[in-house]
Amino acid sequence: MEEKEKPRLSRLTAILTQIQSKRIITARQLAEKHNVSLRTIYRDIRTLEKSGIPIVTEEGKGYSIMEGYHLPPVLFTEEEANALITVEQLAIKNKDLSLVKNTTSAIEKIKAILRYSQKGNADLLTSRIYFSGNNNEEKTSDNLMQIQSAITQYKVLTINYLSSEKKKTSRNIEPFAIYSINGDFLLIAFCRLRNDFRHFRIDFIENLTTKTESFIPLKMTIKEYFEKNIKNQKYP
Repeated sequence: MEEKEKPRLSRLTAILTQIQSKRIITARQLAEKHNVSLRTIYRDIRTLEKSGIPIVTEEGKGYSIMEGYHLPPVLFTEEEANALITVEQLAIKNKDLSLVKNTTSAIEKIKAILRYSQKGNADLLTSRIYFSGNNNEEKTSDNLMQIQSAITQYKVLTINYLSSEKKKTSRNIEPFAIYSINGDFLLIAFCRLRNDFRHFRIDFIENLTTKTESFIPLKMTIKEYFEKNIKNQKYP
């Protein structure tokens, strides 16, 4: 293989991974990621298509992989494998049981495709990483994964909520986003009871039900929300 071919082969592999990892990605995003021209990206996409990869082009939007098509697992570099082990150890310290269970399960599947030499290194690194905080590994909630699904599927949630003042309320909410402060997850949602946005600590939710009812999503990012509402944050 000629030396000049190596960068392009590496780029093609990376582009394929990036297209797989997103619902849709634009040519401009790929060009900026790899510091090449749009013309180069168009040529790379054609090369991948000619190799049999079913890339779907959405006019004016970008690229995606045909639904239902699965590529063989990619190999991880040692640094990438180490980063995953670190993420796993961070997750174990989290207070939400659903996050811990699903992160551990996902990384276990990823470990299964590591090269043999990497498996031993992963086990060693696991035993050499320690994060302080929540040392008793206390789990105070089990709702995070269900809330995330409601956010992505635009489903109304019914919650029984115990406020910091020990007041109990039942509310229908439209979940918008999640953020974390000092290890605690908070949910930003439109509260139909108060007819306004509120921030709910997830570990204060005593019971949660996903309704069949959907809501119309906001055309706003979490960054835009905070820029608009940071001075007027309201808690139940």
